[in-house]
Amino acid sequence: MKNVFDVIKRPLFTEKGSSLKESENKVLIEVARESNKIEIKKAVEELFKVKVEKVATIKAHGKMKKYGKFAGKTSDRKKALITLKEGEKLDFIEGA
Repeated sequence: MKNVFDVIKRPLFTEKGSSLKESENKVLIEVARESNKIEIKKAVEELFKVKVEKVATIKAHGKMKKYGKFAGKTSDRKKALITLKEGEKLDFIEGA
């Protein structure tokens, strides 16, 4: 298995993510593009000391952007929607 810090990049703080956390006990994080669901689950359980019930992944393709007269593309990303087991809590701002 890879290092947990190679798999998990950063938490995602969005309005949709915060509403999912409150209503359905789900957490959004950005992960490495080459990681799979099993690696993501093991990394979250090891790093945050919580039990994970389910992992869903989402690939977000980069967008075309213009920087003055130059055209470029933002990086592709991969997000993970992690469902925590009943009674588990994970809050990035207040601590685990």
